[in-house]
Amino acid sequence: MELQFFKYQGTGNDFVIIDNRQDIFPKNNTKLVAELCDRRFGIGADGLILLENDNMSDFKMVYYNADGAESSMCGNGGRCLVAFAHYLGVVEKETIFNAVDGLHYATVEENIVNLKMIDVDKIHEKQNHSFLDTGSPHHVQLVKELEKFDVQKEGKKLRYGIYGESGSNINFVEQTKDNAFDVRTYERGVEGETFSCGTGVTAVALAMHESGKTSANEVHIHTIGGDLTISFEKKDGKYSNIFLKGPAIQVFKGTIECSI
Repeated sequence: MELQFFKYQGTGNDFVIIDNRQDIFPKNNTKLVAELCDRRFGIGADGLILLENDNMSDFKMVYYNADGAESSMCGNGGRCLVAFAHYLGVVEKETIFNAVDGLHYATVEENIVNLKMIDVDKIHEKQNHSFLDTGSPHHVQLVKELEKFDVQKEGKKLRYGIYGESGSNINFVEQTKDNAFDVRTYERGVEGETFSCGTGVTAVALAMHESGKTSANEVHIHTIGGDLTISFEKKDGKYSNIFLKGPAIQVFKGTIECSI
């Protein structure tokens, strides 16, 4: 079949996006998803996202990792899907959409999407790291000389060594200012470092606030692929009104022949 696709990126976190409102995509074909995401033999992406009809909201987000498995929430993917829905005319300047972790509110203005994330009421602080779920599970660890750090080696070691086959995303962090941090992320499902991770930088902002590394309620994160801003409120030990803000840009669109 000939499949129309769109390619989007949010701070270098890139996605194949398909308009599946007519239910054309074979959702159980994990091999096809992996092939489309393959950077040598396919389109190339960190994940694949379907935009679908939803009776509870403006649209539904279905997200697959690059390995073909349907996965947990993707923050940058959610922002890119909002930009895509805006491009299609499905939404205007604001929206509520459904994802695997529930309903999300978002606004879009030109290429900037501000996405509300789920509330977080548990941050587990360990001896040298924190662990929390921001729609996806995240390990957050401060390191020195992040630019030279071997993210692939150390990320893989922690991903399997601590969290087993189900895994966790692993974020390595270096503080640059009171309210600013550099972040590099090893993502499960991709099984390697990505240029950016939306749920990851959200986890970093909350973990750094919880541990007292920053007192700011707006945190600026620099990733390999660009800059993101996370704002939030904390009350009675719970983080709410968490927003992930940054660019979401259409790179190209096209068609590809694929066998189902």
